[in-house]
Amino acid sequence: MTISHLRPAASSSPSPVPAWRLRCVLVALLLALAPAPRALAQPAIATLDWTLAGTLVALGVTPAGVAQVDAYHAWVGTPRLPEVTADLGLRSQPNLELLASLAPDRILISPMFANLAPRLSRIAPVATLPLYSPGRETWPQLRELTREVGRLVEREAAAERLIAETEARLAALRQRLPARVPPLLVVQFMDERHVRVFGEGGLYQAVMVRLGLENAWHGETNAWGFSLVGLEQLAGLEAQLVVVEPYPVGVQAALAGSGLWQRQPSVRQGALITLPPVWSFGALPSAMRFADHLVAALEEAPHDD
Repeated sequence: MTISHLRPAASSSPSPVPAWRLRCVLVALLLALAPAPRALAQPAIATLDWTLAGTLVALGVTPAGVAQVDAYHAWVGTPRLPEVTADLGLRSQPNLELLASLAPDRILISPMFANLAPRLSRIAPVATLPLYSPGRETWPQLRELTREVGRLVEREAAAERLIAETEARLAALRQRLPARVPPLLVVQFMDERHVRVFGEGGLYQAVMVRLGLENAWHGETNAWGFSLVGLEQLAGLEAQLVVVEPYPVGVQAALAGSGLWQRQPSVRQGALITLPPVWSFGALPSAMRFADHLVAALEEAPHDD
């Protein structure tokens, strides 16, 4: 066998690769090696206000910083703040250095913290969002606040979903209520002898109206929808008593020995309803939390069919 016999035939040699195909391969390689396009980053938002913080989380926004995170969880409950949210310190005296280090795109506050706006505005643009304005119905204000927060954080569609889901949830809960529910007296303890009793103009009242429940308190209320009264002012009111936690330290023990408290009809009859913490100055997330817990408690309470 000669060496020429080991060479491939001329007709079997590979054809040259066309230039256009080489260019296509090169482009494909470059696209594969290039980083994937990033989604538009959500704006970095900080807030001192728990109502706004809960609304942000409900809209799918992770706040960069919130004041008094532990107290938020104790008083507001849900939605829980993400672990990555920085604690900015006291609501009335936030850690401005820490806040500045977060480089927020915007800081949201309520009118309660308006005195801090000049200092906060040196860090980022400040938006002041009111709620519970005297003389206005509460529920439309809750919707307006939700939409305004959604606009500021570019989550308009999420805001509309939150409104629709909350109203649908309350409508469904209304259908679950027992046929007969007595008037409700919703209170929160300030100390062993004084409570906030919630009525016209507040979150709890707005939820009760949508659930078709009657509020036993017809006294005057402040801009936040409550009156601060002594326990003696509740005497004689025939109503289902509802206590919203948390109790101040030592109050539960003191109430066990309080004749004034033990004479309350709901306490005397063993029918007292106690709900976990719900932020009484909150927005739609707190409204849904209050409705969920209240209806569940009323379903379990003894009642006449």
